Amino acid sequence: MNPWITHLETWFDQVADGLCSRLRGDEGLTLKLDAEDQDYVRFNGGRVRQATAVRQLRLKLDYQARQRRSSQTLTLTGQTGPDRQTLDAGLERLRRECEVLPPDPWITPLQNHGQSRVHHAGALPPLAGLIDELASQGQAHDFTGLLAQGSLVRANRNSLGQSHWFSAESLFIDYSLYTVNPEGRNKAVKGFYAGAGWDRDRHAAQWARQVEALRGLQRPDHPLTPGEYRVYLAPAAVDDLIGMLSWGGSSYQAYREGRCALGKLFDGKATLSPRFTLRENFALGLTPRFNSLGEWPPESLTVVDQGQPGSLLISSRSAAEYQRAGNAAEPGGEGLRTPELLPGDLDPEAVLQRLGTGLYLANLHYLNWSDVQEARITGMTRYACFRVENGEITAPIRDMRFDESLYRLFGSALEALTTQTERCLSTDTYGQRSLGGSQVPGILVSEFRMTL
Repeated sequence: MNPWITHLETWFDQVADGLCSRLRGDEGLTLKLDAEDQDYVRFNGGRVRQATAVRQLRLKLDYQARQRRSSQTLTLTGQTGPDRQTLDAGLERLRRECEVLPPDPWITPLQNHGQSRVHHAGALPPLAGLIDELASQGQAHDFTGLLAQGSLVRANRNSLGQSHWFSAESLFIDYSLYTVNPEGRNKAVKGFYAGAGWDRDRHAAQWARQVEALRGLQRPDHPLTPGEYRVYLAPAAVDDLIGMLSWGGSSYQAYREGRCALGKLFDGKATLSPRFTLRENFALGLTPRFNSLGEWPPESLTVVDQGQPGSLLISSRSAAEYQRAGNAAEPGGEGLRTPELLPGDLDPEAVLQRLGTGLYLANLHYLNWSDVQEARITGMTRYACFRVENGEITAPIRDMRFDESLYRLFGSALEALTTQTERCLSTDTYGQRSLGGSQVPGILVSEFRMTL
């Protein structure tokens, strides 16, 4: 076991036990730990531009008393003595805040949701050697990206005896390769590697595919006019679309408030393709199964089942407010934490042939709802996006804006999903390295609307 993780587990038990022993009367307390011990290395032009080691511990205290609730997040040292003093002061502050707060009618009472302990051990390579390998490989292709490597911890305790622990060791490399086309425009392809260790052969195969796509971008651009196109969306692009469903599209609270993108589906006024099955699947191991309250959701929950409505995500707070049975969704959003879109029957090697004439879209960005009620999304194409004619890539396209409804993309226009799926892990490092991701195939759609 990683010594830092072992130390942190002991420390967390000590400070949690100490703080819970100071509670009085009907007071209740939940402690949520987010911690990391990471190396971050930024590359530009195949050279290291920034290298940082980050070790941080963030502990959120969620305090309840007399149907009132208040919370506070503290940054701690990992040293039991000094941290106990900080936490004692934090507890007193929460007591004072709750004295002036009104009762919360939908407060979730503390419960003991049991115990769990999960550790995903890694075999991380020596950092210096990996940096040298990436820098040497990348200088010929204007390599720019971020390497993150190390340990992550998520843990949850409460004053009723609940105790959950999740730790993992892993790395990812999120990168781009750049070139300039004959018209002088900058072009790039997107690459990504993630795992519990370093598989040189797997990375080399991915790198070779990106270099081949980069050569395709060195052709003159093919300008597009607004209109509808036959399109293949690669898994990274599908991941962006599925991610939008965490912006209210899978939330029961959003559904009851009239701002759920799949509202028409769950009202029985629309359907999706029978090829489309979406579920929340914690068996993928991409994130802790327990939520911020320590609640234990089903291992798998089907949101859309062969185009028909399944189950929206319902937090315990929404369950209390709307008198429904909850499924331990994350409070404050009820978004998908580990979505899986089930595969189809399209051989990935036959994608271009099946596409025929149309567009190959590797990535999308700047996505947003243009009409939530109709599940309409607007965004831009990005990176390696190509014009395909008669099953052959002929030219890169200039970036275009699209505006399209998920009821078409995942409904009437959905022709096929690939037999293989890809794991698209979160690369968010704002504040701390995140967990989570998705498992999705590529999709072929008969109509995709480009607007400008």
